Amino acid sequence: MKAYLRKNGIRVGIIVLAVALIVGLGAAARGGRISFLQNARGTASAPLQKVLSSATNWFDTIYGYLYDYDSLVAENESLRSQLADAQQSARDGIEASEENVRLRELLNLREKHSDFVLESSKVVLWSSSNWSSSFTISKGAHSGIEYGDPVITEYGALVGQVTELGETWATVSTLIDVDMSVGGSIVSTGSSGMVVGEYSLMKKKLAKLAFLADGAQIFVGDEVLTSGSGGAFPAGLVIGTVSNVQTEAGGQIEYGIVEPQANLDSLVQVFIVKDFTVVE
Repeated sequence: MKAYLRKNGIRVGIIVLAVALIVGLGAAARGGRISFLQNARGTASAPLQKVLSSATNWFDTIYGYLYDYDSLVAENESLRSQLADAQQSARDGIEASEENVRLRELLNLREKHSDFVLESSKVVLWSSSNWSSSFTISKGAHSGIEYGDPVITEYGALVGQVTELGETWATVSTLIDVDMSVGGSIVSTGSSGMVVGEYSLMKKKLAKLAFLADGAQIFVGDEVLTSGSGGAFPAGLVIGTVSNVQTEAGGQIEYGIVEPQANLDSLVQVFIVKDFTVVE
């Protein structure tokens, strides 16, 4: 410090004297107004105050945006919740309506087939196998269901047959399954045959009407019902409609392609025929 003062003492002294002189002259000229240092401090602080004011306004703006954003998020969540509730109510309404339709059709079915002992059950799982067409239902032997019981829709359309049985579940093979065969009768002519599953047709949700008697005629649009032959299925259940007529190799034996009446892709509930009157 001493070395610094020895080297720069005159310069520092001149600066101090000049500052003192300016301060004195300023105070005299103002006659009691704010001092030079106060003015300098004010002058220096003015930009800072502007910055602080701008920062405050900026933070107020950001806070307003954040508040509005939070309000919008809360409102959006509320609308989402309301929409979800409305969609659930709509689904419940649709399900209730569909259930009412099923019950009405079931009532008609019971009146038409008063000899049927029916057990309703939900479809819970479809088979993932590419070699079969089957699904699992939520009831089994505990509900009086037996192996081989026919399975129908509320409209009386044949779905298939119970082919596996547990206490609280059962597997139903549909009428297009490769291992299924059902005695069929053509309504228009009375000709009988067998509706059987075939792998190439199963993928198209179709079955084959074959083993027709010699001279039997079939036409596109013919309705096919269960014949009741063999006693495994009650007579008169709707199997489906002939959608195509073809011939075997050689062109001599006709067979029909049958489109099932039951919409297998939309099954939700089915009815198991636990007992029925066998027509001799």
